[in-house]
Amino acid sequence: LGDKLAEQLVAASLVKTVADLYRLRKDELAALERMGDRSAQNLVDQINKSKTATLPRLLHALGIPQVGEATALALAKHFGDLDPILDASEEQLQEVDGIGPNVAAEVRSFFHQKHNREVIGKLVKSGVYWQKIVVDRKSQPLAGKIFVLTGTLASLTRDQAKEKLQALGAKVAGSVSKKTDFVVVGEESGSKADKARELGVVILGEKEFLRLISHY
Repeated sequence: LGDKLAEQLVAASLVKTVADLYRLRKDELAALERMGDRSAQNLVDQINKSKTATLPRLLHALGIPQVGEATALALAKHFGDLDPILDASEEQLQEVDGIGPNVAAEVRSFFHQKHNREVIGKLVKSGVYWQKIVVDRKSQPLAGKIFVLTGTLASLTRDQAKEKLQALGAKVAGSVSKKTDFVVVGEESGSKADKARELGVVILGEKEFLRLISHY
C-alpha cells in the first residue's frame, strides 16, 4: 500500500480513515487503475495480516505528533496497554522516560480528540489486536517518582546515578518544580538545592541517596 494507491483510495471515497482499510473488498480494489485481481488479493491479505500488531507499532502508526518509534516503545513499556494511555494525564505521561511537557501535551491532546478515539474504536471493531505488555511494578519500586540531581557525587557519576534511578522506574528531571519528589545534592550544588528548600522538596545527601537505592 504505497502513496499513489493510498491517494486513489481516498479520491475514490473508499477510505476516509485508516480503519476503512480493513473494510476494503477485493472487487473494489481490482476496479482501481493499475490494480488487477492478483494485486488486489495480495493487498487484502496483507491488510488482514496487519491486524495482529504490537502496541509500540500501533502507537507509532497512529501518527501522534512527536511520537516516533522510541517514544512509542517507551509509552508501551510504561503503561502496558492502550487504555491507560488513552486516559493518562499530562503529569502521568511525563513519568515516562524521555517524555517532557511538550510531548505529553501532544499525546494528551491527540487522545482527547473525539475523532481519534472513534478511529481507534473502529480499528478494534475491525479486528485489530495487539499484545499487552506485562508491567512489573515490583522491579520498578520508584515508578512515578521524580528526582533531580545537582552537584558532584563522590561514589558515582551523574550518568551512573541517573541510570540507577531509571532502572528502578524513577524519572530524572533537569529542573526542580512542585512535582519533584527528591533532589539529590552533591558537592558544589547550586541553585537547584535552594529551589528545593524553597518548595519544601525532600533533599537527599549522597549517603542518604545510596541508602535509598540500596534497599532495592
